Amino acid sequence: MSSILPPRGRGTASNPHNRFAPTRSEVEDDGWYQDEAPPCRATEVRSEQAKTVISRNQSPDVGFDRSVNPYRGCEHGCIYCFARPSHAYWDLSPGIDFETRLIAKTNLAERLEAELSKPGYVPRPIALGINTDAYQPLERDQRLTRQALEILLRFRHPLHIITKGSLILRDLDLLGELASLNLVSVAFSLTTLDNELKRIMEPRTASPGARLRAMRTLHEHGVPVSAVLAPMIPMVNDMELERLLEAARDNGARSAGYILLRLPLEIAELFQQWLQAHFPDRAEHVMSLIRQSRGGKDYDSRFGTRMHGEGAFADLLARRFQVAARRLGLDRRDYAGLDCSLFQVPRAQMSLF
Repeated sequence: MSSILPPRGRGTASNPHNRFAPTRSEVEDDGWYQDEAPPCRATEVRSEQAKTVISRNQSPDVGFDRSVNPYRGCEHGCIYCFARPSHAYWDLSPGIDFETRLIAKTNLAERLEAELSKPGYVPRPIALGINTDAYQPLERDQRLTRQALEILLRFRHPLHIITKGSLILRDLDLLGELASLNLVSVAFSLTTLDNELKRIMEPRTASPGARLRAMRTLHEHGVPVSAVLAPMIPMVNDMELERLLEAARDNGARSAGYILLRLPLEIAELFQQWLQAHFPDRAEHVMSLIRQSRGGKDYDSRFGTRMHGEGAFADLLARRFQVAARRLGLDRRDYAGLDCSLFQVPRAQMSLF
């Protein structure tokens, strides 16, 4: 299995074929020397005119039934990202394409307003940024997430945000107003307090310290914050679980959760390549623990087990989390209790003539 180190600032050097590709090409040594073409490093952005922007789901193990993703792909480059396989639907690779060939839904504001205005629409909290991070670097220029927040505030519509980006502080004015109406909660994904591990595991995310400072700032401005330790990876970052929970509590988090590493579809190969490149001494042990927690496979997609796994290692991780979360007061459930009763479609401004 390839163990090529990725370009600095990227999560992977690999660009495997997506599972829907009608043809595949393979490199063969024909005896003529030539340098291998390096993987694409520059970020490319193309626009999409989306037909709809509110996605629905019926999964029993996530806490929302609808989400809005301003972008496809994510420049953060997290090697473990469960959303990587979705890039195959656009005839792109879940590998480095997912990090560098991004799609912006430039008509998001128009479509979101239209969908919220439909007769009979029943409000429930929208999860903003699930299949992509709504505060990835691209948001600085595109500002699609901020447009979505402005619309949700006008409609008095509740939302949850999960992010690894400190750029969220740019929108403190809107988030503060939403929080004053009990319409928003923010979860920060925390994976490590080690800057070097962060650099190779999720290269273009905010540093651990920047995430914690953002969490504290939001908390101090009345925005409810929580922490999601996702993913916990055996023998890579699981030993930080208690320290991550303590850091989250100390910076304003009032609740927390965790997710065991998930490796659906193409992610399994990408992650194993990453392990061989960065942790060759323990790669086999890491995968052994993962498979022990997934019924002997790289991944088990069954509802009820896919988030936390099962078996000795998974049970021990769950117990460690329960004990630490209880000790730190982070074991409360759905503390935000967002208000859906304020929702209203804004009246169009009447003409003066």
